[in-house]
Amino acid sequence: MVAASLPPIKHHPAESQPCFATMDIDIGTPSSSPRGRSSSCAGIDLRVLLSVVFGGIFTVFLLAASQAALPSASLFLQRYSAATQRPSRPRFAYLVSGSKGDAGRLRRCLLALYHPRNRYILHLDAEAPDSDRAELAAFVAAHPVLVAAGNVRVVEKANLVTYRGITMVTTTLHAAAAFLHGSGAADWDWFINLSASDYPLVTQDDLMDVFSRLPRDLNFIEHTSDMGWKAHARAKPLVVDPGLYLKKKRDLMWMNTETEKRELPTAFTLFTGSAWTVLSRPFVEYLIGGWDNLPRTLLLYYGNFVSSPEGYFQTVACNADEFRNTTVNHDMHYISWGEPLGQHPELINATHWDRMLRSDAPFARKFGRDPNDPVLAKIDVELLSRQPGMVIPGGWCTGNVGGGGSDDHCSAIGDTTLLHSGPGAARLQRLVELLMSKDNFRPKQCKIVDHND
Repeated sequence: MVAASLPPIKHHPAESQPCFATMDIDIGTPSSSPRGRSSSCAGIDLRVLLSVVFGGIFTVFLLAASQAALPSASLFLQRYSAATQRPSRPRFAYLVSGSKGDAGRLRRCLLALYHPRNRYILHLDAEAPDSDRAELAAFVAAHPVLVAAGNVRVVEKANLVTYRGITMVTTTLHAAAAFLHGSGAADWDWFINLSASDYPLVTQDDLMDVFSRLPRDLNFIEHTSDMGWKAHARAKPLVVDPGLYLKKKRDLMWMNTETEKRELPTAFTLFTGSAWTVLSRPFVEYLIGGWDNLPRTLLLYYGNFVSSPEGYFQTVACNADEFRNTTVNHDMHYISWGEPLGQHPELINATHWDRMLRSDAPFARKFGRDPNDPVLAKIDVELLSRQPGMVIPGGWCTGNVGGGGSDDHCSAIGDTTLLHSGPGAARLQRLVELLMSKDNFRPKQCKIVDHND
């Protein structure tokens, strides 16, 4: 090392001039023939000394730059701590989708998810008759709280949605774009997509309480690059979604699976996971406005992909430098896949109750169409404190101001920042702390495995 070759620094009397005072620099004279006093002081060559100093400065700069380029777990923990110390109430933008015969389920789900701070879009796809949409819109227009808040929209011009097709993704993106550019566009932090088969296990006060202590750029997306059998069964076949060009719902149209197969991509890495996500506003803005071409490129690629809703958001997030470090590997759902694991979730019944609660998840699926489902009724009573046909209570409720003996204690909107969180917040907090732990957060984030061939 250069520093080891330097002679020892000697003590100089007080009357000696400091070293920097002995240099007389002439700008017009080449450094090889200096004029004036010597560039050496106390036996130390100043050129060597300056090289050591500037070398040290450069090293510090490189270390700082490397830390800035790769966000660390400690940096996240600092941001998490800051959010915890200065919590603010988040807002959620919900898309709740259904099809023919789901108007009643969407209505029930809306009431169980409701909070005046949030934003809601209800979408019954084009297979549902116009009368279903009209019935749903009439319900929203007649509900005094929903009207007062003005935060619920029913999609009038419905999309045709094909199961496992790209139209499921484009419908989600359609709602996301509406949240970004419609009324109240600036007033939400996370976008959550649900279906008529989903139901909350916590109140909105619980959800806001826990998420108020989280950085706003986190994306809850279950994902893995270990495609396994999906590489050959979903990525290589070529399919077309008839919902893009037909008025009547049909299944995916398959090309000749023996001769028409494509290679796995090399321009990006495929990821797969759950179709149900909680996406941050910055990531949604990237998906819709994409300042590079990745979201659009992948949307075209997944147009011919089997079960594209289970891969598009995962692949965009994990291939985008700006967002791969914001992913949390969980879909915020309790889902039972049965034993042995199947490709379709089981319908939730009473036997799932304990496992469902132990999951600490804020949402669950898949529920059946029975309006008298005993599990949903139990969730309403024991977890949500919601009465039949009523919005879920929260700190915003001011009570029944209309009189008439109504049992609705949330018939008017009070302070929407006041939260009355309960046991659901404790369960969800436990899940979030587990997901944010050093063993789960970074180690399970967009990892690439060598099983895609």
